[in-house]
Amino acid sequence: MALCLMMFFVACNNKDKNSQLLEFNGKFPDESAENMVLTVSDSGVVSFIVNAPVFNSYRGDSNYTDCPKGIIATSYTDYGQPQARLTADYACNINNAMYRASHNVVIVDFIKQDTLETEEIIWDQRTRSIYSNVTVKQKKADGSVNYGDGFQADERFTKYTIIHPHGEMVGTDF
Repeated sequence: MALCLMMFFVACNNKDKNSQLLEFNGKFPDESAENMVLTVSDSGVVSFIVNAPVFNSYRGDSNYTDCPKGIIATSYTDYGQPQARLTADYACNINNAMYRASHNVVIVDFIKQDTLETEEIIWDQRTRSIYSNVTVKQKKADGSVNYGDGFQADERFTKYTIIHPHGEMVGTDF
């Protein structure tokens, strides 16, 4: 009898630990996945790979998904080489075609060797662009550092523009 009771309490404790893992802001997801890897490709050519330690999907009056433990998203060139990597501590969808990454957002451009840091970005699938309307910090390969009031870029981060840039600029950039 004592063994049965002990097994019952151990099973309940494990259930509580799993429930705490899935609970986010007092809500429980309808679907959840751990260590999710999503590969986006077109005609066999990989465009993006997204990794998330936890992925939740909530249904109801307002459907949404989130990644409460962050994401790592890597874009690839048409030749399969890594183009850029985005990391963020949190990500969610805003609506069916717009996604937000926030908290310690870092984008590294592997081709140009530039790094962009901000607290929030928006990815608009319809326009195939990413942007931010909050302060950004750009570290260029030459060591210079620029700041801006946001940025606009294509979704693969091959071309981007800093809004109202200010900071250190190398003379050859003019």
